[in-house]
Amino acid sequence: MARTRKATFSLQPEVLTALDEAVRTGAAASKNALVERALRRELKELRRQWRQDQWGMAAQDPLFRKDIEDAELAFRLADAETARRFE
Repeated sequence: MARTRKATFSLQPEVLTALDEAVRTGAAASKNALVERALRRELKELRRQWRQDQWGMAAQDPLFRKDIEDAELAFRLADAETARRFE
């Protein structure tokens, strides 16, 4: 496992209380573990949202849409041939 580095954050008192309670009831082995897990989830969601935004912008780009149409056209016969194998 990679070495950890210390970081200091200021959190609202109610968040700290909830963090203490979650660890006390066994939701995580430690505050650090729970905070890291929460941050990893949030960062994963931010990356997912960024990708979704990029696809949304690409869908509005005429050159990107033309490229997708060209690829679909190029593979249409191959896709039809493959589909017939499974009929």
